[in-house]
Amino acid sequence: MKREACGVFGGISFDESITSRLIYRGLISLQHRGQESSGISIFDGSNIKLKKFSGLVAESIPLSSLLKFKGKMGIGHVRYSTIGGSGMKDAQPFMLGYPRHGLVLAHNGNLVNYMDLRKEMNEGGRRLSSGCDAEVILNVLGEELTKTKDLEDAVLGLMERVEGAYSTVALTGDNEFIAFRDPHGFKPFCFGKSKETRLFASESVALEVNNVELQSDVKPGQLIISDENGKIQKKEVLPCKYCSHCMFEYVYFSRPDSILDEKCVYDVRVELGKNLAKTYKSDADVIIPVPDTSRPAAEGISRATGIPVAEGLIKNRYIYRTFIMPSQKMRDDAVNIKLNPIKSVLKDKHIILVDDSIVRGTTSKKIVNLVKSAGAKKVDVWITCPPIISPCFYGIDIATHGELIAANNTIPEIEKIINADKLCYQTIDCLVKSIGLDKNKLCMACLTGKYPTPIAQRIADKMKSQTSLKRIRYWEMGGL
Repeated sequence: MKREACGVFGGISFDESITSRLIYRGLISLQHRGQESSGISIFDGSNIKLKKFSGLVAESIPLSSLLKFKGKMGIGHVRYSTIGGSGMKDAQPFMLGYPRHGLVLAHNGNLVNYMDLRKEMNEGGRRLSSGCDAEVILNVLGEELTKTKDLEDAVLGLMERVEGAYSTVALTGDNEFIAFRDPHGFKPFCFGKSKETRLFASESVALEVNNVELQSDVKPGQLIISDENGKIQKKEVLPCKYCSHCMFEYVYFSRPDSILDEKCVYDVRVELGKNLAKTYKSDADVIIPVPDTSRPAAEGISRATGIPVAEGLIKNRYIYRTFIMPSQKMRDDAVNIKLNPIKSVLKDKHIILVDDSIVRGTTSKKIVNLVKSAGAKKVDVWITCPPIISPCFYGIDIATHGELIAANNTIPEIEKIINADKLCYQTIDCLVKSIGLDKNKLCMACLTGKYPTPIAQRIADKMKSQTSLKRIRYWEMGGL
């Protein structure tokens, strides 16, 4: 199963009494990006206040507590762990008492050279309180700000030291709101404004829920600074040479009603389905999407083929997304209570079962068997993403080659393992065509084994050569 690290939200409101509510609503709309913990930090004009919560936003953050968070600037975060544990000590945001009369920060992404930076800090006498890479980013920014008073120079220093994905929001005790995105633009990050607000978020839906219009993406390598009056300064700190937007955001992670890099996610997923239908032929009776991500793709297949779509699998709305559950045992158990088949829709039918991806194969096998046990006479599995053959180091917990079913098996072998009658993967060319961005602007390292950054490539090559390390995470290798 897939796991994704986090969603960020933050900004400025001219009405200090509503800032925390804007963040609260923004985090709820980003809940799909992380369910382990959340956090809110507000600058009240004198002090930075920070509060962290365990679990879902709506269940763990008391509305009464929001009334105590008053200030014109704030940031928030929802988390799932890729680096670090799932406990509260690793929850974001993180705060330093220096410089700028305090600094608080949260990010979405993953640092490739996390272990090297952490080691460097430990050797320099700095002791970190968590295993979360956001704390490393915070300390790097703090160190850079002690060298220079200029925020642009400090963020440039950070970008030159840090490799990986980081869409970041931060506040200082000097009335500064800061937002910046890594030079490759791996993870989504957008900006919106209204008369009364300036907001930043991982996805545009977090702006829309607050009635704020999307203005633009935060560009790769860009720094945006605002004061409490909403005056915006945009700095091209380290201009992007080669964008590397994560293709998985379009395929799976982001909400279908989000706009990423001027592309509507829903429209992309419909095109993914249409392009599957152009690549493969079928005489199936009905198309069944695995809810919820695959619904637009199933619609696209139906438009192209004329085969009807039906809801053959019903999702329990009161269970976490299985891809971000902390353990494989929990994810396996969750599948059994997450999905229930409608036998009258499936019985004696030739099914096209549409899903977004296959990572380890265990969940796909369970779903295929569930559909067959409900009476389906034939189950063809159509996957909107090409085979995943290599780990991700930029924010998805696809950790090793040994765990990836497509890295170790042919398509006919995978077909047999998951008990499908036929397995049809998306092609890379059709994936790129569906997204509608230039191939060179997408990160597809997990599909190709070719990484946009040098340390990631070296780690992947080393991991691939050490086949005995089938279960070890790359950050446990001690860095390179």
